[in-house]
Amino acid sequence: MLVSEISYGNWITHGSQVEEDAALACVRAALDSGITTFDTADVYAGTRAEEVLGRALKDERRDGVEIFTKVFWPTGPGRNNRGLSRKHIMESIDGSLRRLQTDYVDLYQAHRYDYSTPLEETMVAFADIVHSGKAHYIGVSEWKASEIRAAHALATELRIPLVSNQPQYSMLWRVIETEVVPTCEELGLGQIVWSPMAQGVLSGKYLPGQPPPAGSRATDEKSGANFISRWLADDVLTQVQLLRPLADQAGLTMAQLAVAWVLQNPNVSSAIIGASRPEQVYDNVKAAGVKLDADLLKAIDEIVEPVTERDPAKTESPAQRP
Repeated sequence: MLVSEISYGNWITHGSQVEEDAALACVRAALDSGITTFDTADVYAGTRAEEVLGRALKDERRDGVEIFTKVFWPTGPGRNNRGLSRKHIMESIDGSLRRLQTDYVDLYQAHRYDYSTPLEETMVAFADIVHSGKAHYIGVSEWKASEIRAAHALATELRIPLVSNQPQYSMLWRVIETEVVPTCEELGLGQIVWSPMAQGVLSGKYLPGQPPPAGSRATDEKSGANFISRWLADDVLTQVQLLRPLADQAGLTMAQLAVAWVLQNPNVSSAIIGASRPEQVYDNVKAAGVKLDADLLKAIDEIVEPVTERDPAKTESPAQRP
């Protein structure tokens, strides 16, 4: 399956941060910009994100777009409304297809690893979904290298295509580089990375010693303020501002530089961007096809190294089902 170099994701926008009209306009901007790959999950905005994306894409040729969704996090109060048990997976795929108004998804992803369910049970359920035509491919998200290797072995035995991992990846968060990426390269999986702009921090709009701009993600609990807090320390923001001259030199905005940077990794198949306004889509998609030379990449590394997280142990799932 071929995917857009830049994908459109609706984790903390559709159904939560922005109104539906704006969300629909962002999807239209993505389509107009050549994006054909759309990523969501059953848990986003309490299932509303899938509904909004389904309405946004319902008039598109189904064979002209790639729709991805995920399963793991709680979608209801019941003890079986979460995790990667066969019961939850089989019920969740039907709910996702209904909300997305489609007969199948192109990629169905395990949103985290489930330590409470035998991996074989999970993979057999995924195999049944693929064989039934409800999903074409299987992927994982935020799995460790050893977990990916074990899942790939089962997928091979079950004759289903495990093709991707969806990790967080940015200049500031590089925990996949030493273990996950080499394993995926060996096994033939690509990375579909989320948060290439480190929750917007790499856009340069957050300044050291100053409060976050009004209306920004950092000021809105519904839009992921808790996720961005780790990047708002003054030492991080100071280093990020040092990237601005490099972006100017390359003829890019800081946001474009951040997205282009993750796409330089040959194991990255696609970078997921989100947006609350169409103009953000039009701006960020310009990072597609950009090549950063070795001197620029070295300069970026030298600037961000003091505040970059590289510990592969940070790629982990909850010890128990949430």
